[in-house]
Amino acid sequence: MCRTKDKIVRYAPLCIYRFRLIVPHRLVDAQLCNQQYHSYEEIEDVPARLKNGNAPSLRSAAGRASDANKTLRVRWRWCRHHMGLMQKEVAEKIGITRGHYTKFESGETDYIPSDVADRLAELFHVPVTDLLDEYNSFLYNGQRKMLLDCRKRLGLNQRAFARLIQVPAATLQIWESGKKRVTKSSWEKYLRDYIKVNEVCS
Repeated sequence: MCRTKDKIVRYAPLCIYRFRLIVPHRLVDAQLCNQQYHSYEEIEDVPARLKNGNAPSLRSAAGRASDANKTLRVRWRWCRHHMGLMQKEVAEKIGITRGHYTKFESGETDYIPSDVADRLAELFHVPVTDLLDEYNSFLYNGQRKMLLDCRKRLGLNQRAFARLIQVPAATLQIWESGKKRVTKSSWEKYLRDYIKVNEVCS
């Protein structure tokens, strides 16, 4: 409602509406994440923490990898929440689509390009190795270099190493040339038990 008096237009509301304030889900998620982990350094062994601090039992390589991936997912979310960013905002800052970032953060995508990992680590101000699982660390460190270094450490030629990991020599040759990226399934089946990405192969 409005009226004019002394050449001045005056407005008055006809009614006042009251709305219930609904906290967005992302804010609740951020609050819960920050309450559970007060600092970045606390995000070291998420599965053990979920077990109320009990030491994890001896597990298979696949089980340990699964635990490590849970820790990585929390790290990604904690860093994003700590900076007050939504997924689409992080995606824009590192030059990828929101869909790609969402899959990276949730672990739905096996392969994270090295340049994306570098930009994300720079944005989050953390070491790039903190954001990568063993498979992506293997690729980030250089697939060709990692294969050659560890084969030489074992003192094996290409054919002998191929026999050891049970793949055709031609396949190993292609992997070592860098012409074809090792898939995650191949990494888990043939290479994970022989190549330790956290150790320097001499």
